[in-house]
Order: sequence, then structure tokens, then C-alpha cells
Amino acid sequence: MIKLMRSKILVALTLMIMVLLVGVVGYKMLSDFTWIEAIYMTIITVTTVGFSEVRPLDANAKIFTVFLIVTSVFIFGFAISVVSEYILGRNSLEVLKKKKVKKQIDSLSNHVVICGFGRNGMQAAEKLIAYKKPFVVIERDKEIIERHEEDVLFIEGDANEDEILRQAGIDRAQYLITAVPDDAANLFIVLSARQLNKNLFIISRASQITSVKKLEFAGANKVIMPDKIGGDHMASLVVMPDLITFLDQLSIEGEHTTNLEEVSIEDFTDQMDCNSLRDLDLRRRTGCTIIGYIDPDGKYIINPEADMVLQPNSKVIVLGRPEQIRKLNQMFQIS
Repeated sequence: MIKLMRSKILVALTLMIMVLLVGVVGYKMLSDFTWIEAIYMTIITVTTVGFSEVRPLDANAKIFTVFLIVTSVFIFGFAISVVSEYILGRNSLEVLKKKKVKKQIDSLSNHVVICGFGRNGMQAAEKLIAYKKPFVVIERDKEIIERHEEDVLFIEGDANEDEILRQAGIDRAQYLITAVPDDAANLFIVLSARQLNKNLFIISRASQITSVKKLEFAGANKVIMPDKIGGDHMASLVVMPDLITFLDQLSIEGEHTTNLEEVSIEDFTDQMDCNSLRDLDLRRRTGCTIIGYIDPDGKYIINPEADMVLQPNSKVIVLGRPEQIRKLNQMFQIS
């Protein structure tokens, strides 16, 4: 609809310019006016302001003036109606779009709230989209919002404000990712979010090493330093390039890459009798390999033994190709 309205506006502007050009050329040829006089006569005629002519008009010039007045009235009237329709229609579309977005956000629960849609926020959103994890982005740059609003749910505003966080459903959210470049802003966001949702798992970006402890003290569960991670990654490519390249392949993209997945023990025990990792027998059933175990206290065990006893509220880390991961998810109905 917007494209149609813009094409109408283009037609209206073209017709208006044509009327002005016809008027100037007509007066120049019919009455031998100077260019300035022809422009003056054209403007006072099409705008119907009622100023007097530069000099008395002959019969031909009067007929031309009548034609110009009638034509310009219709064309300028058409232009005004098109512009008015565009403005009102755009405002109506904006209102409807905001209502639709609000309704979608209000229906979310256990979702992710991302603060800031810069480089890091965008990467986080792409990953969440790939994993089909619902999320809302808080962003104050209107240009960024307009560029990506077809694919992402946005709340326009400052994430420091409690009301903006509430509009993003912070009280129903499971995770918060604050990826704003300024550490002070991230600190305020973490403080506000923690006050609004005590159970929220907060992941914050930090640019300075001195900000890490402050963000953790404010309530962040995890603090990530993208610059440090990037530097470590580049240095690792020098000292152990093949290993790092292999780890880079642990991606969800492509059919020939490998996948890492974390699965709650309850997803298995609710559907089968199993007391140990051996009882799961995932390698034979799905082709996936268990490479890690997280006990209920959050302790990580790499390459656990097959006889390890499964405990409630624990998780396993599974490695497999995309088709093997899909088979695992389908077999145990893991969403």
C-alpha cells in the first residue's frame, strides 16, 4: 500500500511540474512575456491568488489562462488529496502495526529480551532465530527499527526505563541480553531488570574489565567481553588453528556441520526408564554422542563415564550432525 501511495505522489508531482512548465512556455509564446514575467503569471494563475496581470491579455492569452486555471485546480486538488491520503494512511498503518506488535509481545512468555540491536545484539538475534527461540528487541534508533521490523519484534525506546522493559514483557521473560556498547548503560539496565524480575537470567556485555564485577554485583548472571573473546580467538588460530577451525564448525548452519545441544534429563526420564548415561544409549538410537554432563548444582563434567547416575534437574551436552540432532529431538519430543 505504501508503494502504491508513493507512486501516486510521484504522478501528482509530475503533473504539477508539467502544468507549471506548460504555463511558463505558454505565456512566453502567446504574450511575448519575459521569462520572469511568464513565471510570475503562471504562479498567480495556478494558485488563484488574484494578483493583477503583468499587462493586459489578448484573447488567445485569456483562453490559455482559463485552460491553465481549470487544469491546475484539478491537478493541485488531486495532489493535495494524494498527499493527505498518504499521511493519514501512513499514520493508520503505523498505529495498526504497533498494535499488532504489542499483541504479539503480550502473548510471549519465557522469551528473551535483547537490549540494543548493534553488531552483538544482531548476532544474538540471528542465533535465536535459528534456534526458534522467541525474543523482543529494545532499540531507540528508529532507522534500525525500520530496517529490520519485518523480521524482528521491536520496542522503540530506552532500555534504562522500567516502562520500556515492561512493554517488552520483562516480568514474563526467561532471559535478558543487554548488548549496549556503553558499560554504564548496561549496568543500569541490569539493575532495573533484576528489580522487575528476580528469576531472570541476565547476560550482559562489557567493554572494560573493571565493569565485570560491577555488572555481576548488579545482578548479571553472565558477563561477556566480546573484544576479549575476539582477541583470544584470533590468537588461538595462531597456536592451534586446526582445533579452533574444528570448533568453529560446531554450528547450527548447513547440513554438513556438527551440532551441540543441551538436553534436560527430564526429557528422557519422562519417556523411558533410565538410571545412567548407558541406559540412554543415544549413540545407537540417534547417532549423537554425549560429551558433557551438568549436575543439579551446575557443575560441568566433560566426557562423563557411561555409568554416571542421572540426577533430577541435570542436563547432558550432546554432539551430533544436524540430522542426528533432529532425530534426537523427534524421538524424545524435545522442543
